[in-house]
Amino acid sequence: MERDVDLAKRAKIIEWLKTEIVDHVAHLLKSIWEGSSTKMVDALASLVASSYILGRRLGISLRSLDEAVLEKMKKHRQEGHQLEEWYGDISALEEHLRKR
Repeated sequence: MERDVDLAKRAKIIEWLKTEIVDHVAHLLKSIWEGSSTKMVDALASLVASSYILGRRLGISLRSLDEAVLEKMKKHRQEGHQLEEWYGDISALEEHLRKR
């Protein structure tokens, strides 16, 4: 019985985190519309934090998530992603993550 309660609690938390992510995206879009950089930063920070926590609840370590993001940036850079070609965003993020 206790195991069933724990599984239900874990499922409920995961569902709640998924709705939080959607809510953070909505707040981000509203803050972009308003042009409020303070609200944009807050929404992006909440989105990133919730993504990390959701990953952790799904059994993904924070380190492996960081490594996956780095690998994705490396792949995008190698494939000549437009954001890299136009603005250097991919290598900037990659460098930032490596310095942490």
